[in-house]
Amino acid sequence: MSQNELCESYPLWKRVLFSDLMLSKSKAQKIAYVGVLAALNIVANMFLEVKFFDTQFSVTIFLALLTGLLIGPLFGFAAVFLGDFVGYVCNSWGYLYMPWVGLSSATFALLAGLIVNGVRIGGKGGIYLKLAIVCVLSFFVCTVAINSTGFYFYNKAAGFSTAIIDYVASRFGGDVTYFGYVCYRLLFKGQIFNSLFNYALIFAAVPLLNAVRPLRLNIR
Repeated sequence: MSQNELCESYPLWKRVLFSDLMLSKSKAQKIAYVGVLAALNIVANMFLEVKFFDTQFSVTIFLALLTGLLIGPLFGFAAVFLGDFVGYVCNSWGYLYMPWVGLSSATFALLAGLIVNGVRIGGKGGIYLKLAIVCVLSFFVCTVAINSTGFYFYNKAAGFSTAIIDYVASRFGGDVTYFGYVCYRLLFKGQIFNSLFNYALIFAAVPLLNAVRPLRLNIR
């Protein structure tokens, strides 16, 4: 029986919990993978952020996608959400806890695990087509629909800053709308560039993963 056939022989609930890579591992190995990736997400949320002009770059999206690829949809979701929460507890940077940030990051892992491990696309370039689907879908679901929406309502309740009001007024006129705020966050604050940076990292990482036997992705 091939590795793909072996993975498909597992019940659906196991394949939703774990990636194909994890299904072939022992319980101890599964725990180790989940623990290590959760720890990496904690470190990323605590320290791995760099501000360049008005754009804040981090590798949290990359690590969330990587977590979903390696350990699967639901355990990937849990590891990333835990990493975001523990990272905040250890180093909050003086900000309030914003649960939609952790939800957005964890959903990156969920989508990566579901699409890359669950969708069949044949051929050598199949994995990259899957990654492209993950990137486009996660951008609109995670970055826009969850993260930006959460920050929009938070800023609306707290009162929009002068920078947001001036940006929207100069480009669209009138009060700050949801569309205007999303444009401000993605374009003026540069979050779209941070997303592209992280997506480029995950595309570059896949060949490296497949070159390391313990991390080799079993892609159908």
